[in-house]
Amino acid sequence: MLPRVHFRFVFVLIVWSGLVHLTRTCKESTTCNFTNRKKCMPSDFRCIIYDNDICDVYQNPLVLTLQEWKFGTRSALLNEFPIDSIKDNYVRQVRNSVFSITYPIPLRSKPILAAISDDVLVNILDLDPVVVRSKEFVNFVSGNLVLHGAVPLTHRYGGHQFGSWAGQLGDGRAVMLGEYINRKGERWELQLKGSGLTPYSRRGDGRAVIRSSVREFLCSEALYYLGVPTSRVASLVVSNDPVTRDQFYDGHPQTERAAVVLRTSPSWFRFGSLEILAKTGEIDLLQQLTDFIIARYFLDIDPHSDDRYLELYSVVVEQTATMIAAWQSLGFTHGVCNTDNFSILSLTIDFGPFGFMEEYNPEFVPNTSDDEGRYSYERQPDVGYYNLDKLRVALQPLLSKDQTKQMTTVLKGYVDIYKTKFMENFRRKVGIRQAEDDEQFIAILLKMMEDAKADFTMTFRQLSERHINDIEKVLTLPDDQAWALKRLATHDWYDAWVKMYKTMLMDQHVTESKRQRIMRKANPRYVLRNWMAQRAISQAEHDDFDEINKVLRVLERPFTFQEEAEANGFASPPPQWAKHLRVSCSS
Repeated sequence: MLPRVHFRFVFVLIVWSGLVHLTRTCKESTTCNFTNRKKCMPSDFRCIIYDNDICDVYQNPLVLTLQEWKFGTRSALLNEFPIDSIKDNYVRQVRNSVFSITYPIPLRSKPILAAISDDVLVNILDLDPVVVRSKEFVNFVSGNLVLHGAVPLTHRYGGHQFGSWAGQLGDGRAVMLGEYINRKGERWELQLKGSGLTPYSRRGDGRAVIRSSVREFLCSEALYYLGVPTSRVASLVVSNDPVTRDQFYDGHPQTERAAVVLRTSPSWFRFGSLEILAKTGEIDLLQQLTDFIIARYFLDIDPHSDDRYLELYSVVVEQTATMIAAWQSLGFTHGVCNTDNFSILSLTIDFGPFGFMEEYNPEFVPNTSDDEGRYSYERQPDVGYYNLDKLRVALQPLLSKDQTKQMTTVLKGYVDIYKTKFMENFRRKVGIRQAEDDEQFIAILLKMMEDAKADFTMTFRQLSERHINDIEKVLTLPDDQAWALKRLATHDWYDAWVKMYKTMLMDQHVTESKRQRIMRKANPRYVLRNWMAQRAISQAEHDDFDEINKVLRVLERPFTFQEEAEANGFASPPPQWAKHLRVSCSS
């Protein structure tokens, strides 16, 4: 008999979900339609906003040279908001502004282009990959060249970090180069990360190092191909500029090499963008920014409605629950879930000490700087609730008393939304439909995985690759292709759980081919494991970028069996040295 297994946290296990249709209705279109200015991404996580100035998607060819490529003629961010009146670039407290004009600081040594994302270049930036051969391109993506007419900006925001209000934070190492409207009419904001000192650098130098930049480059692209809402990265540049970092904050600083990534997102606004204005009493600016966010990014909300802020919050609550449920279903742990790292569009942003779980451990903490485990894997849903509550507080000055009460009710609904999404995701991961005992069935599986220290990614993947009869007798199989499943099968409950599984499939009339088809779409064979990233980092530090590009190629098709990936052990048991890897907030 199987025991009853209870979830330790309300949010943690019952919270996996399929990627939702937001609260808006997105209409498919291949060409821009002036009456239909939005299109759903394939994952249906979010809608891309289209610009009315663009007509036919297919009329404009890819751009071959950087001289032909340009940002939008009108920067809404520059023109809509009060800009910091001080133009000098030094660290300071900024008031009554959303942005400061800040130019990237050129690298002193020759920049080296280490990697690019062809998909971002072609399908977002309209650039033919041949453009990367030019010196102008390398200088542009390293911050050494600002295009004619561009006015780079840094964003002022605040945030709650590890549960405490941290005051003004802002773009301490990032500079937004401009807004680009591509041939499909999509509007994207391009940002350099690691481009030098800004007014918001606090005690830092505004630079980033190779190890953190490689990780951001690979992880943003990995999540995109896994179907998770995320920012994207177009390029990675390394240099010989020295940067001093105390990686583990243990009093042993070392000199590392500087690197720069060009990343892009429909918006870089985050919860902290609104928090800072509410905290400092800049209510008029808070209202202006919130109205702009609604009008620009949430097109299904009437910008003149008295309830527009409540409607905005409702959408953000649902989208945030959906994003975190997606993280959980892949064993992804962000590492630093501060409110300044939570996108108002519910995109995964600001990659630091993240990690994809290997052995299933609900208490997994990838960030060695997180001594209390605040941002562990199992606590991410709870942190989502906490961050949404801080956003609720920030919006309160714009609400009536009745709306304030309604917003509290909306926040409480996060629990059920997350639970629904979680269960949708996990039912797909095991190939079943909704059933009376599905929560218990999934809880038992996760408990067995925890006890047996079974690999999270490969346990689910191998369940999807083996016939149900082979799953039942997996320990007798001669090959090592089911190494994770064999670990799970050592658990005392395994046989009873498999029988429960077979009964559930029969009761639901799920054929074996259908089960495997559903599961293989939900369970990747390849994720960005820390040891894979570290191997790429180690080679990049010696100007060998083959490993970065190899890992990227594999992660672009995470659900497809690839000989190259198998030959490199990307679906094999992690090497022993991987257990000793550590990552921190230092970047």
